[in-house]
Amino acid sequence: MDPPDTPKYDPSKPGNLGAFAARYHEACRHHASNELLIRDLIQYNDSVETYFHQELNALEKKASDLQLDLNSSERTRRDLKQRLDEMETKLGYVPDRNLYVVVLIDGDGLIFKDNFVKKGIEGGKKAANELLKAINEKFNSAETTSVTVIVNIFANVTGLAKAMKRDGCVADKHALHDFVTGFNQANVSSTFVDVGFGKELADAKILDSLRFHLKNFNCKKAVLGVSHDAGYAPFLANMITDDTKERMALLEGTKTVVELVALGLQIFNVPRLFRHEKLSVKPQEQSQQVSPATSPSPSRSKPCRPPNVSSSAASWAAIARTMPSPPPRISLPIPSKATATPTRASRPPPAPWNPGPRGLDPPIRVDQVVLERLRKRKDCHRLCNNHFLRGPCTRGKECNFTHDYSPTEEEKKAIAIFARSNRCILGQECKTMDCIYGHHCPCVTDGICLHPHCKFRLDEHPPGTMFRGRRPKDDSEARSESYSYDGDAKDID
Repeated sequence: MDPPDTPKYDPSKPGNLGAFAARYHEACRHHASNELLIRDLIQYNDSVETYFHQELNALEKKASDLQLDLNSSERTRRDLKQRLDEMETKLGYVPDRNLYVVVLIDGDGLIFKDNFVKKGIEGGKKAANELLKAINEKFNSAETTSVTVIVNIFANVTGLAKAMKRDGCVADKHALHDFVTGFNQANVSSTFVDVGFGKELADAKILDSLRFHLKNFNCKKAVLGVSHDAGYAPFLANMITDDTKERMALLEGTKTVVELVALGLQIFNVPRLFRHEKLSVKPQEQSQQVSPATSPSPSRSKPCRPPNVSSSAASWAAIARTMPSPPPRISLPIPSKATATPTRASRPPPAPWNPGPRGLDPPIRVDQVVLERLRKRKDCHRLCNNHFLRGPCTRGKECNFTHDYSPTEEEKKAIAIFARSNRCILGQECKTMDCIYGHHCPCVTDGICLHPHCKFRLDEHPPGTMFRGRRPKDDSEARSESYSYDGDAKDID
């Protein structure tokens, strides 16, 4: 049996070997026998050898297990590579080929400079080539792989032509039609689409095209010429993710509205191509249209006056002929002094009103105390409509509104009312049943729109609505803020 003091190998006690050396020197000093020391040393050596055999077996087992894992990973990698190759073959994908940049422009607001439009067909060709050159310089200057630039412009060409003629930047409205023809003839990748008169047709086409191209891995960049229209902001905010944000950019003509700036997208402009100012009716032209006593400018053709029609009626007819779309029916009675200023008490109750195919948004009833309490939250303390009504906000930390809050059911109703004050860009054409935005003005009470800065169109208010703030534009005028006619607005002090 081993002596009780015979040590065993312990890797945590490296000093055991030193103890044998001390025993050896002690035996030599007293001339004692070293037989016991040698026996203990042999036993210690045996324990060392046993320990390392055990460690070697454990390491060999680990190595075997790791080799099995490696083999399994290699098989999985080969399977995935094969599936990827099959998918790329099926989709016709070739790395670093078929890359493209798509440019989607709302032509009712992002307008080419007059010197291009006035040149008609030749101006259109030059504008298309200049735009392709500018996009290539911005997004493809350092690329070795060929990148195709696809340009699609959507606009109500007839309405825009009339607006440009009223502005005086072109003498003939047919100049824009010739310009569009030249633009389409310039190259196969540039297309100017006349969407005609219709509610939000250009907007819907741009947004649907954007969704399609952002899902295409060959689309390197999507450039949007919509900087003039805040109505695009809520929809673009829902499309922005960590991946898509780097692939989107805004092309600026007139100054980008603050709602789009807040999205944090890249913004650039091409000063040599696009107007920086909006279209407007010149003061002298307005006086000619409204005042019958003012003689027309020699450069303008005077509209024929039908027989037996007053000069005032003739001026309104002239205005109607220059509008981009058929205007609302206008009656100009001469009220007596007693009835010149209608009051709430004297006005008859409004007739039932249907704003369009979608109809009226269902009413939301909420505690007014709760509504006013949430209304007092300002700036970054305001609650995020998208976050609390449709799920987690896709903008995350970049959103300027509050997410860290637990609203009650009554507070959610108030949030829904706030969301309704934002106009749905598709209006009555919207097909989303649970859309949180408004499809007609929710601020009309007793025939008066109480909102000081109403975002809804004139035709999205009941007929005959009066306004505390500025009169909104009708459907034809609101195709773009850049061409507008300040007609006979009804304002209330």
